[in-house]
Amino acid sequence: MSDMDGVLVQEGHPVPGAQEFIAKLKTSGKSFLVLTNNSIYTPRDLAVRLRAAGLEVPEESIYTSAMATARFLADQRPGGSAYVVGEAGLTTALHEVGYVLTDLAPDYVVLGETRNYSFEQITRAIRLIEGGARFIATNPDAVGPSNEGSLPACGSVAAMITRATGVQPYFVGKPNPMMMRSALNAIDAHSESTAMIGDRMDTDVVSGMEAGLYTILVLSGVTASTEIERWPYRPSLVVDSVADLIPLVDADPAHT
Repeated sequence: MSDMDGVLVQEGHPVPGAQEFIAKLKTSGKSFLVLTNNSIYTPRDLAVRLRAAGLEVPEESIYTSAMATARFLADQRPGGSAYVVGEAGLTTALHEVGYVLTDLAPDYVVLGETRNYSFEQITRAIRLIEGGARFIATNPDAVGPSNEGSLPACGSVAAMITRATGVQPYFVGKPNPMMMRSALNAIDAHSESTAMIGDRMDTDVVSGMEAGLYTILVLSGVTASTEIERWPYRPSLVVDSVADLIPLVDADPAHT
């Protein structure tokens, strides 16, 4: 399993070696997933965006925090209802597990990423939570990247709703190992034979470690080599980029 931003793409461009790495994964016959905490897009949308960046990743090999959230809710309360603040990636995932989207006494308020947060939506979410709806959020990321700079992300808006209601959300996406276990189930894989590749110690590495995966930190994204020692845990392997992993694709993660 691999994170997307900072591992395979950086500001809309493929990380050097990413094309060859994806091609090697395909020819190896091994199952793989590209993971993202971004709940805005559906896997099909993301496949098209990755293709535009020069990476051919099948939509069935993409797994988002929206999908993990939908699976979690389907397990918790099958056939439930939710008021959603989010985009097509989240609403589609919830529809696919049989959820009804409504603002009439929903079981859950589900907060995801969106570029169109409105005061009206947030006010409605606050009132529904005050009325007893359970509060779920796709991921705790406080800021998201854009070509113009940082944007407020799901975690920031969740903090505002928590401040107003006194209710903390349950975050499903990374660093919650729930997302890793959900992704493993999606491809019928086992933790002892799966590796997690990421560029962040605070989300990718810790969630992979807590889910029992072999963890690989690439230095092509957020975390610098000088920062690794600051953390109380370590990745199983540190490399400069996915280009360094191409010779290791055929290896067993447990013996890398």
